[in-house]
Amino acid sequence: MDQPRTFAAHLEELRRRLGISLLALLVGVGISLTQAGRIIQWLQRPVAGLVPRFAYFTPTEPLLAYLNVAMLGGCVLAMPIMLAQLWAFLQAGLTTRERTLGLALICWGSLLFMAGVAFAYALLLPVSLRVLLGIGSTFMQPMISIDRYLSFVTSLVLSCGIVFELPVVIVALAKVGIVTPEWLRQQRPYAILILAIVAAVVTPTTDPINMLLLMAPLAVLYELSIWIARFVVPRSTP
Repeated sequence: MDQPRTFAAHLEELRRRLGISLLALLVGVGISLTQAGRIIQWLQRPVAGLVPRFAYFTPTEPLLAYLNVAMLGGCVLAMPIMLAQLWAFLQAGLTTRERTLGLALICWGSLLFMAGVAFAYALLLPVSLRVLLGIGSTFMQPMISIDRYLSFVTSLVLSCGIVFELPVVIVALAKVGIVTPEWLRQQRPYAILILAIVAAVVTPTTDPINMLLLMAPLAVLYELSIWIARFVVPRSTP
């Protein structure tokens, strides 16, 4: 069994982990800054054919766009290292079983977040842009600021990545005894209503197509969460 560490040792460990995370972030931002133009072109693909070129309305807006893209790319590149440092700091006070469960939740949470980002970029974002830019297209010409477009894309993509963490949250709540698989099944109608509200808030349009595009995978993830919770929650003995 590991010997308990002093408060000063914990602070030193935290400082070291934060330093490594910050260094990884700076390296990631530096790498992303060299590829910022390509990243912006990649983010422009969902709107290709609808908006020929982006506009900017202040002299500093192109520079800020490059810096924002570099920061976003740096966070993505450094995220595995930052999560590893966070886990290395937290696992010292956990039991072997808690370490195994926590590591599994972090791994699955990262995969689900990336799945949400991919879903938003490949499906939800193109459909939303076509619906939004199609409104009034017969008498209006879109002139979109690069800053506003990047804010729109990143907010939608990150929101989808976060809501795809639903199974991790439900399984964690089930593991600590706050919810049970039986209770989750009983609350299915209310859960579907809540998921519909979440889909309506996350999607930028008000049409039912985009809501259903997001609500369908969320409903599947909810059912998957119930199935997984059956295996992580110990059954009560009669």
